[in-house]
Amino acid sequence: MEYKISNRLRIGAIILIVLGLLGVGYGFMDAHHYETVEDVKELLASESHHGDAHATEVHGESHGESALHVEGTDAHVDEAHGAAHAEEGHTMSHEEHVLHQIHNRPYSALYVAAFFFFMISLGVLAFYAVQYASQAGWSPVLFRVMEGITAYLLPGGIIVLLIAFLADSHLFIWLTDGMTTKGSDNYDALVAGKSSWLNKAGFFIRGLIFLGGWSLYRYFSRKFSVAQDNADINDNRNFKKNFRISAAFLVFFIYTESMMSWDWIMSVDPHWFSTLFGWYVLAGMLVCGVTTIAMIAMFLKSKGLLEHVNDSHIHDLAKFMFGFSIFWTYLWFSQFMLIWYSNIPEEVTYFITRIEDYNLPFFGMIAMNFIFPLLLLMNSDFKRVNWFVVMAGIVILCGHYIDIFNMIMPATVGDRWFIGIPEIGSILLFGGIFLLVVFTALGKYPLLPKGNPFIKESEHFHY
Repeated sequence: MEYKISNRLRIGAIILIVLGLLGVGYGFMDAHHYETVEDVKELLASESHHGDAHATEVHGESHGESALHVEGTDAHVDEAHGAAHAEEGHTMSHEEHVLHQIHNRPYSALYVAAFFFFMISLGVLAFYAVQYASQAGWSPVLFRVMEGITAYLLPGGIIVLLIAFLADSHLFIWLTDGMTTKGSDNYDALVAGKSSWLNKAGFFIRGLIFLGGWSLYRYFSRKFSVAQDNADINDNRNFKKNFRISAAFLVFFIYTESMMSWDWIMSVDPHWFSTLFGWYVLAGMLVCGVTTIAMIAMFLKSKGLLEHVNDSHIHDLAKFMFGFSIFWTYLWFSQFMLIWYSNIPEEVTYFITRIEDYNLPFFGMIAMNFIFPLLLLMNSDFKRVNWFVVMAGIVILCGHYIDIFNMIMPATVGDRWFIGIPEIGSILLFGGIFLLVVFTALGKYPLLPKGNPFIKESEHFHY
């Protein structure tokens, strides 16, 4: 039972990549129409004729009022927008502020989409390792699907790091020149205090260590999985090796995933932190990963492949989609409610910015990631209906894209956000690369891992 990527799918993926590149290119060209403060003044004046400038000013005033919450602390008054470094008395003008936001947007759109597809692959890798470490009997018929999705891990991770390197201070405000230099207009005491961790060399060295460790596990696990297919019927040495490295990988992963989430996501807001953040990002990864496994498995089954994947396997995947959605909601609520209730100024500013400027995506994301999965997947019978699971999966994936959007955009583009050509172009670009890499990898080996000692149990799995 082998699969080869079809010409239609390959051409479709290439078309997505080309359209995505055009959209991304347009985003950068459009952003650089505005090179000076005078250009921004003209933009704001033109917006005022459409009644937008007044709303923008009200936003600015409301942020000023919100900033009263952080008065008396050494936090940024308006750190989410990178507007002020109050300690040195240096204040960026509104026009300079808007110019930075306009230039940040194409980088941010690229980064959000790149991280979203990368995290799907990483979430699947963690789920795959759990299956091996727990010696699960239901899932081996899906292992080749999981291995195909994790093929995107290395190229996807390199792309994320490359965008971070090129974007520099457009994404990470702590990379701004002079941030850690006393006497500089840009000096920030809080960022300077974290400079032993938040520095460019450390960021990329850690990133390469994380990516190297995850990719090594993926390489050897895939190697042992394929080798087991060609081994004698009573020779389970490769399976045992996979079991051992999967258990070791999970220990490595749980530490490095948390640090990765601090570096790659949380550090866009260097004045804010949450001790739950690593778990929160992990929950999003897992639900997106399992959703993608289910959707690709159903696609392959519709093509007459994966004949041993039955309704019970889809039912179990849908249960994980439901369960991880509830887990994500629990962590979101825990993080939000504790910060909101305690009302510590430097913590609550993070949510004030998102509720004021990102009201629709902020609360819409909660509906898509919690309410929809709850209503669609609570019924046990619905979990066996393929089109129903696909519908729920599309909502979940869109919701978690918006979740990443909400994590990155307020710190980089502030209230000038929009899901337009740069954002859609970035999704198409990385979606095309993801499809090309994953479906090419799926065609390299037979889709049934026949040597796995649990394969018969998996083939006859019924719930």
